[in-house]
Amino acid sequence: MLEEIRTRRSIRKFTTDTVDDQTLDRIIEMGTWAPSGLNNQPWKFVIVRNRELRIELSRQTKYAHIIKGAPVCIAVFLDNAESYNRVKDIQAMGACIQNMLLAIHHLGLGAVWLGEILNNREAVEEILDVPESCELMAVVALGNPAEPRGKGSRRAIDRVIISRK
Repeated sequence: MLEEIRTRRSIRKFTTDTVDDQTLDRIIEMGTWAPSGLNNQPWKFVIVRNRELRIELSRQTKYAHIIKGAPVCIAVFLDNAESYNRVKDIQAMGACIQNMLLAIHHLGLGAVWLGEILNNREAVEEILDVPESCELMAVVALGNPAEPRGKGSRRAIDRVIISRK
């Protein structure tokens, strides 16, 4: 598992191969195993396969080519009706999305976490016709990778640890 964490990369180009519903359900299930305060599990999802709908979504971000090129996207929402502490709930949403990205990588697929689309959050919520309590947190574009995974790099540990007390 540690190696999968180290080797996961954002993939922005996909083949036209579809991703089956069973695989998508498994990815979302892994997302729901993220920790959440009081185990409130504040997440909701919309799976977007429909090409016309993905094109409409793509108009809400400068990364339109990624959404158009992905065979499927998962829109991830914080359900504020389930919320009890905004900071903790947003942290839980990040953990949920990371779990999904790791599951996608484990399953041999590729994905990218799109956050810039949040600039048009309300339009996305309207396009996807979600309940008023649902607030967009991200869109995850995924599919079979059509590009190699990059090497990646991180700062040295001594640059990120402030102190050892």
